[in-house]
Amino acid sequence: MPTVKTTDHKRRGRVAALQCLCAGDISATTKDESLSWLAEEDRLPEPVLEFARRIMDGVAGHRLALDELIHQYAPAWPVSQLATVDRNTLRIALYELLYNPDTPRRTAINEAVDLAKEFGSESSGRFVNGVLGSAMAELDSD
Repeated sequence: MPTVKTTDHKRRGRVAALQCLCAGDISATTKDESLSWLAEEDRLPEPVLEFARRIMDGVAGHRLALDELIHQYAPAWPVSQLATVDRNTLRIALYELLYNPDTPRRTAINEAVDLAKEFGSESSGRFVNGVLGSAMAELDSD
């Protein structure tokens, strides 16, 4: 995956979390092993690592519920068959939307779409935006 150069610690933390979650989906590495490697390779500062760990732990702790939501809002696509980047981008965004009140909703969605566009396929940004838009419409109506 491409390296992102930015000074925003939360943005960099999301990128690191996405990279580690994707690595865990396609290989036998753990999220901690991946994050340790990334921390050394990209010289990530502690605030970035802390935020990435918080996201990864949150996604891991709520993975079943997050995957059920993805299935609910993208029923034509089995979660296991989604592109790795799309699946993990949605997990991160839904985790932030539902379980991290410090992240404004618009920020969570915008960041997810940006990540999908940067690391996913040509249609990833639209797909992620559509799924999160449907989720938000229902969340707002509750």
